[in-house]
Amino acid sequence: MKEEPRLIMLFTVVKNLQRLGYVLKIFAVGNGEAHSMWEQISDQISVLGPKQYGHIDWSIFEGIIADSLEAKEAISSLMQEPFDLIPLIWIIQEDTLGKRLAMYKEIGLEHLVSNWKNAFSRANLVVFPDFSLPMLYSVLDSGNFFVIPGSPVDVWASESYSKTHAKHRIRKDHGFNDDDMVVLVVGSSFFFDELSWDYAVAMHAIGPLLIKYARRNDAGGSFKFIFLCGNSTDGNNAALQEVASRMGLPKGSLRHYGFNSDVNGILLMTDIVLYGSSQEEQGFPSLIIRAMTFGIPFITPDCAIMRKYVVDGTHGIFFPKHDPDALLRSFSLLISNGRLSKFAQTVASSARLLAKNILASECITGYAKLLEKVVNFPSDVLLPAPVSQIRQVSWEWNVFRKEIEQGTGGSSTNSSIVYYLEKEFTNHVVSSNISENETEILEQDFPSEFDWDVLKEVEDFEEYERLESEELKERMEENSGVWDEIYRNARKSEKLKFEANERDEGELERTGQPVCIYEIYSGTGAWPFLHHGSLYRGLSLSRTAIRLRSDDVDAVVRLRILNDTHYRNILCEIGGMFSIAYRVDNIHRRPWIGFQSWRAAGRKVSLSPKAEKILEETIQGSKGDVIYFWSRLDIDGSITGTGTSDLLTFWSMCDVLNGGNCRTAFENAFRRMYILPSHVEALPPMPEDGGHWSALHSWVMPTTSFLEYIMFSRMFADSLDAVHVNSSEVNVCLLGSSELEKKHCYCRMLELLVNVWAYHSRRRMVYLDPRTGLLEDQHPIEQRKEYIWAKYFNFTLLKSMDEDLAEAADDGDHPRKMWLWPLTGEVHWQGIYEREREERYRLKMDKKRKMKEKLFERMRYGYKQKSLG
Repeated sequence: MKEEPRLIMLFTVVKNLQRLGYVLKIFAVGNGEAHSMWEQISDQISVLGPKQYGHIDWSIFEGIIADSLEAKEAISSLMQEPFDLIPLIWIIQEDTLGKRLAMYKEIGLEHLVSNWKNAFSRANLVVFPDFSLPMLYSVLDSGNFFVIPGSPVDVWASESYSKTHAKHRIRKDHGFNDDDMVVLVVGSSFFFDELSWDYAVAMHAIGPLLIKYARRNDAGGSFKFIFLCGNSTDGNNAALQEVASRMGLPKGSLRHYGFNSDVNGILLMTDIVLYGSSQEEQGFPSLIIRAMTFGIPFITPDCAIMRKYVVDGTHGIFFPKHDPDALLRSFSLLISNGRLSKFAQTVASSARLLAKNILASECITGYAKLLEKVVNFPSDVLLPAPVSQIRQVSWEWNVFRKEIEQGTGGSSTNSSIVYYLEKEFTNHVVSSNISENETEILEQDFPSEFDWDVLKEVEDFEEYERLESEELKERMEENSGVWDEIYRNARKSEKLKFEANERDEGELERTGQPVCIYEIYSGTGAWPFLHHGSLYRGLSLSRTAIRLRSDDVDAVVRLRILNDTHYRNILCEIGGMFSIAYRVDNIHRRPWIGFQSWRAAGRKVSLSPKAEKILEETIQGSKGDVIYFWSRLDIDGSITGTGTSDLLTFWSMCDVLNGGNCRTAFENAFRRMYILPSHVEALPPMPEDGGHWSALHSWVMPTTSFLEYIMFSRMFADSLDAVHVNSSEVNVCLLGSSELEKKHCYCRMLELLVNVWAYHSRRRMVYLDPRTGLLEDQHPIEQRKEYIWAKYFNFTLLKSMDEDLAEAADDGDHPRKMWLWPLTGEVHWQGIYEREREERYRLKMDKKRKMKEKLFERMRYGYKQKSLG
């Protein structure tokens, strides 16, 4: 939000992306003068603090563009599941961190370098505005560095500088006369830190030029040649003076300035700029852009990057490489009687106009093309217009005209996150040293995998010895002590046992509650969106992301199929429901059960305290089968973004969310599930009455109804999987186009399945406003009579189908190699009960037979008392 030159590039790019059809939401790490400017782009602007990054549901975005190093903390939150797969483009225009990376290694801050490298590696692409910055940050490169040339920073800096500085004053400060003809020689930007071979080649090439002009001492003034490279204190000036004396040049005709000097001032006081590098560079030299902005004519070798943007004789003068005679002829075109010629002034004026927006068009189209490649758009979004429709070829200078004219708004000299982390890691290193008097800094010794194995063996051995000593102690006679002590030890034992079992106060509060809502999540990034208390309980789809201090349910432990990444991904949150339904009495003994996706809280549609209270009170007085839901389908960002949610029916909304193939896939799965012939309609009708439908797996229903729904959904998910596996397009998801949709292929359709089941099984559907708690009946049962397919959703039919599948699974009669149904829950049919009963009867008869044989042996041989001594 600072008004600085870097902002022009970002503002211009974002504004053109918006013109192509991108919908944007803006987050800022701090407020500033540019807030009103960004309101032209989006009315959704949020100023965040570090503690708020973890409370943003990043999954609602198709892609994220981060600008500047200050976004580092936000990127840390994007490294956690389920946000780690969202496309991220990180634009780095600052050199603050790059200049300090070498110093970090010298002072022992390797962990700080690793910390930054981890953050850089999270980005799909780290984008720089020129080719010198990637070299500066090369230690952080993980193969994702990218350059899109173009930035108005040089033009801004030059124009702002010229508003506040006078050319004659700068010349006087540097010891030059107004009549002197000052020629600045610059080289490749890749050799800024030293007087390189690039400059040695330049010296050889311009030798004849120096001899011809530097020796001249006209009455009006003389020629002075300035070399800009390295630092002003590295001894290069003495080397240049030695060269000057060997060539017989007057003292003071050659000078050297380093990049730690006032570069803008040196450029402004010159009359001609000579670009002496003979290397083929990828990017347009930034010093030439500044010279063009100052209105200074320049001479450059005819390299490809120059010919691409500059017209010879119009914006500058070209000369063939390694041709001193051609250089002399080009230089003479700019000189007339010891002064700049009119031709030079005309060329400088044209170059100044060109520099204003040079590379702007390439930069804008570059970012648009980059988004097209990086962001894999899902099937439910309106695609942006093609890059060819971009018409703008200039930066948004008008937005910052006031700052440029006043010479304000310079680049920030302090990047807070860089210095903050530097201080934090420095304090950590100091505190980890053994002693201040020690001269040697000991490196932290991180345990290896072998060390962990040894530690585990030691712990196992100690546990074995502890158990053995306890067993021995129990066998030995000892004085039990007084009753008070025994009672105190018993109470202490009970307390310890209670603390081990009751890890969360919510478990104690849930005792006696009529309902428990399981919040489904799949990564540590979802933790801030989860609730605590008696009404909620976490349900983790990832073993590595379960909350340690909460009494959450581990879905992977309860249902083995969720160990398979493929099936865990394609089932998503309904896989967690399958795990709860599996032997449900072991975990849920309440008459009502509910679920809520963590995304409901992220999208601000979770229950408010008022709505929670109304739901609990309503449940206690409810009778019959009813489903209460509070997250509406039309609230989902995918639908709201189209702006036509009122015109969409249930099946058309399902098509929008599933690549246009929802109806086809549902019909094929339904037909396969019930083995319907091809001439029979297999798509259950859904009304167009304008009512609400459930989304985000956020609902509550009786536990018995839940088990019936799971029985239906298990068979439907299996049929859908069979249709997908038998598809002609193997391993291609028919329900989505983006990589994320292909990974979570069945998820969106299974999210809407509860609506079809509830509607056609005659369940009462009630919408609960998540904010006010207002209850509203949806799709009244009386109005469904002409639509519902009750025969297909009859419990008796579903139960018989379930038993048929169980019998086939029990007999090993699998219809295909990877049969999903037996893996999603319990397998029970009458034959299993009969076999178990027969097994119990056989064991009983076998026991009777052995008893009879034992009695017979006693009667036959008698019973003899053994001797006692």
